[in-house]
Amino acid sequence: MSLPSPELLLPAGSLDKMRAAFDFGADAIYAGQPRYSLRARNNEFKLEQIEIGIQEAHARGKKFFVTSNLLPHNDKVRTYLRDIEPVIAMQPDGLIMADPGLIMMVREGMDKGNYLDVPIHLSVQANTVNYMAVKFWQKVGVKRIILSRELSLDEIEKIRQECPDMELEVFVHGALCIAYSGRCLLSGYFNRRDPNQGTCTNACRWQYSTQASAENLNTGEAIAVKMDAGFDFNAAQDEAETAFAACGGSQRHPEADKVYLLEEAGRPGQLMPIMEDEHGTYIMNSKDLRAVEHVERLVKIGVDSLKVEGRTKSLYYVARTAQTYRRAIDDAVAGRPFNPHLITELEGLANRGFTSGFLERRPSQDYQNYETGHSDIGHSHFVGEVRAMADGWAEVEVKNKFQVGDQIEVIHPSGNHIVTLEAMRNLQGESIAVAPGSPLQVRIPLEARYQGALLARILPAAP
Repeated sequence: MSLPSPELLLPAGSLDKMRAAFDFGADAIYAGQPRYSLRARNNEFKLEQIEIGIQEAHARGKKFFVTSNLLPHNDKVRTYLRDIEPVIAMQPDGLIMADPGLIMMVREGMDKGNYLDVPIHLSVQANTVNYMAVKFWQKVGVKRIILSRELSLDEIEKIRQECPDMELEVFVHGALCIAYSGRCLLSGYFNRRDPNQGTCTNACRWQYSTQASAENLNTGEAIAVKMDAGFDFNAAQDEAETAFAACGGSQRHPEADKVYLLEEAGRPGQLMPIMEDEHGTYIMNSKDLRAVEHVERLVKIGVDSLKVEGRTKSLYYVARTAQTYRRAIDDAVAGRPFNPHLITELEGLANRGFTSGFLERRPSQDYQNYETGHSDIGHSHFVGEVRAMADGWAEVEVKNKFQVGDQIEVIHPSGNHIVTLEAMRNLQGESIAVAPGSPLQVRIPLEARYQGALLARILPAAP
């Protein structure tokens, strides 16, 4: 007997990304309301785009959720009902909200008949981590809870058992915060850009150096003591892994209880005291969440929606994650074993290293990427989009370098296919060997059925 299939929910930072999400298998997307979502700086959806998106989604039998989940200061409370009213009138399939006051205002308007009755989904920003909190929100009229990322699979299962008639949504892929689901002060501290107002600058990704410190005997404050110029991070990490207790169970290294000072590369001389306890150092760069290998368990638990993070990510990211998680869900529902190749497909996305986060309990170092703040490419590299087809040649908008002789994965809703690139032309019809990167258009031989495909260069295996 097959299991009920959960909804696959993808991010959309634009109409093109929404369409790609649907093309590659998403059941629903979420997009931000202007001024009131946590991606206010990177949101191509204005009221006009939201209306078009809702109409297109419904025409395809899909769902469109509007994210309105910032934690407002008084000025935005004052304007909120005025700005949400036209959005509700467009009949989205749900409003993703976090602030109790705004939820109360909207629910009261719906109960009085002032607005259409649109389901309210509680944002992950509300940090729901137990079943009693779920029951509370159910009593005040919330239809779906987006559970906190800090929950284990066992905890999710317990909430499902205790709250069988509440819709539950779980993040399965995307960036992780170094604080409780977005409750981070770093961006506000450095740039006066409040993450809870949608203007996070991702200060957790910046490069920092560590300095030892001593204690000022008069004030108790930490003062800098320059570290040895020959400090070797990798050697120190190897030593720490043998001496530190990651989650308890062995003797703690005496150096772990000292205060250290961090210095961000772009702010020399600004030293920040920081302590490391048995769980690690928190003001660091989190790896990205990847839970495709846990989809089967989440399906069996009975989670209603599996969610991918990333409204600021590329169209390629949206298409690839939609396609991969669609396959994982379909396999789990049909009772087929997990396909490890799905992990390989996701390795082709730019990432900071992957972790299953708190879904499984792991040593603390598994969650953090201590060495780089940028995203790396693994199995493959996105290189282009097919814009038009004519006479057996595809016109490609180049995104990154590729050349004749490369192995190219053609990524398409009808199925993927790997080809060896044997020829390439410029738009004047002249043979060329290399497409050096964006902005550029080239033509390559490709079957007409791959109209609209995305192209990825298969990277050679590491020696």
